[in-house]
Amino acid sequence: MSKKRVLLLSEGFGAGHTQAAYALSSSLRKLSSDVQTKVLELGSFLNPHVAPLIINAYKKTVTNQPRLVALMYKSQYKKPINRFTTLALHRLFYTHTRSIIRQLKPDIIVCTHPIPSAVIARLKRLGLQVPLCTVITDYDVHGTWISPEVNRYLVSTTDVKDKLTQRGVTLEKIQVTGIPVHPNFWEHPSHDEIRQKFNLKPMPTVLVMGGGWGLMTDEIVNEYLAKWHKDIQFIYVLGNNEKSRIAMEQSPIYQQPNIHVMGFTREVDKLMEVSDLLVTKPGGMTCSEGLAKGIPMLFHNPLPGQEQENCQYFTDLGLGEPISSLQVVEKWMNKLLNNYSDIVQKREKHIREIEKLHPMQSARSILELVDSERVPT
Repeated sequence: MSKKRVLLLSEGFGAGHTQAAYALSSSLRKLSSDVQTKVLELGSFLNPHVAPLIINAYKKTVTNQPRLVALMYKSQYKKPINRFTTLALHRLFYTHTRSIIRQLKPDIIVCTHPIPSAVIARLKRLGLQVPLCTVITDYDVHGTWISPEVNRYLVSTTDVKDKLTQRGVTLEKIQVTGIPVHPNFWEHPSHDEIRQKFNLKPMPTVLVMGGGWGLMTDEIVNEYLAKWHKDIQFIYVLGNNEKSRIAMEQSPIYQQPNIHVMGFTREVDKLMEVSDLLVTKPGGMTCSEGLAKGIPMLFHNPLPGQEQENCQYFTDLGLGEPISSLQVVEKWMNKLLNNYSDIVQKREKHIREIEKLHPMQSARSILELVDSERVPT
């Protein structure tokens, strides 16, 4: 019997969606040797010249006009992607989507971004006979995620499940699996080996991240954190923001023995493992990775929409706190210095509790759907 073929589709509007696709790909292959996976950022794959221009325009809008983003998010919150927009996207980016599907012959298509989900839903309306699984990668659900052609939704929490049912999605289509993170985030390797690899010291450590786009560039917060460098170790991960990374490396403020400035890395799981506090933008993927690692989080300047909802969710659970002022940062620095053992013990307790949630739930759900609806070849 041929291997089960899983096609995972994402888009480059933020790194988290694609990270979720790769996390699922890894989990699926780890779960079964009878699985073949393919991950594509569909727009970039099919139209590599136009897609980056649109993604960069979106990034600039998010960075420079957050109020406009908030207005757009709220105005479309309960509305699916309309058919005119879906058709326009289809003609712009996905003219060859059907031929790609015919070539790869997937047994299931998994989407971790609403745009490819809407396009595949349209193809299903036109006759495509491949099951569609949509993975909602935040702790809220925008209307653009919802299409009647979706066979299964994998969601982060029961709250998201309830929001879907309120919008007419039937319960049998929804499974609460948590947001899929790479299996490495559920492992706990030797701290000594990690510290040796990254030239870190065994002392209270703060990891500062800005997501794949490196948007955590608030000089006031970053410089305030750096003032504690004599007693606390800092790791700044700037993602793909090379301009900010170079500027920080050249600044005397960050040229200290206990301050480490990094660009993009695929070893965030290891850095989280040896850190005691995460300062981050509250993207759904980063929050989920922090959840798996049990690390307390401080949320910096959440973007309107999903990030605000993610921030509120983790704050309500007591797993994070927004940086509403520098006094919040000061409070946590003092905790690291004066109540370090309490932070460690609370984290250990959280890890014991979170381990009850099996990290392979999403992958198992996908394989179950493949088995139940596999198209004969």
